[in-house]
Amino acid sequence: MARIPIIDRVDMQAEQAQVYDKAKNSSGIVGGPYHAYIRLPKLFEACQNLRECLSSGPLSRREQQIVNLTVARHWNARYPWFAQVRRSLAVGLDQPVIDAINAGKTPSLADARERTCFAVPRELLANKRLSSETYAAAERAMGLESLVALVALTGSFSMTCLTASTFEIDPPAENPTPLAE
Repeated sequence: MARIPIIDRVDMQAEQAQVYDKAKNSSGIVGGPYHAYIRLPKLFEACQNLRECLSSGPLSRREQQIVNLTVARHWNARYPWFAQVRRSLAVGLDQPVIDAINAGKTPSLADARERTCFAVPRELLANKRLSSETYAAAERAMGLESLVALVALTGSFSMTCLTASTFEIDPPAENPTPLAE
């Protein structure tokens, strides 16, 4: 049960309804932490814009999902984990990769960019910075633009995870790959 009451569309104030409808019509993403963000419609809209900006940036869909799974696992964020597992499977990540991240292990990834999309957020969140060695390797593997996007996605999705966890926005009961305890 969420700590925050979920506002039904019919009960929203005009500005809330406007940003909700815009998000529903463009990306369809209006659940999870957006149940909290709707209380601040400008924040809701800014989060939608940032999500859209990062999803159309230099990281592939698979790379984005590796980052998001790594971040959700770090924060033990159950709803974001649920949503990202579903999306990860849709973009072709294999269940063993998802299971390894869920278990706190390094997944087997053949692609250097994908390995970097796991290593950077894992180190950044654990150590609050990247070592010179990891930074240099990431810049070589990704290029500077992709590395900027990778770090920004790590931070942005951390906010998503913290919001969902704080307000106890839980996944549905029919969750095929629950977050490991």
